[in-house]
Amino acid sequence: MPTLPTQFTGVTVTTKANVYFDGKVVSHSVLFPDGTKKTLGLIYPGSYHFGTGTPERMEIVAGACCATLDGRRETTAYAAGQHFGVPGKSGFTIEVTGGLCEYICSYLG
Repeated sequence: MPTLPTQFTGVTVTTKANVYFDGKVVSHSVLFPDGTKKTLGLIYPGSYHFGTGTPERMEIVAGACCATLDGRRETTAYAAGQHFGVPGKSGFTIEVTGGLCEYICSYLG
């Protein structure tokens, strides 16, 4: 399995945080010279639903979570070093039961 990046170089990072669910999910946007965007964030314990505009890839950097894609019944557990994809114009529920979950979200569309 490929390793997750530990740093990004030559990027622009927005200083204003993206804050969701009363501060239980917080991220910062990372903009790449080629126009692509990622967010780096933290998820506190709880269950949260997100909608997607474009396809996304969620990479778990630290901690763990469970995710359920919209329209599916099965919930899958993910640990550090694992990832899951979410179709565009869809959504997913992510649940963290203990500690923090750190992630990289790549916007693919």
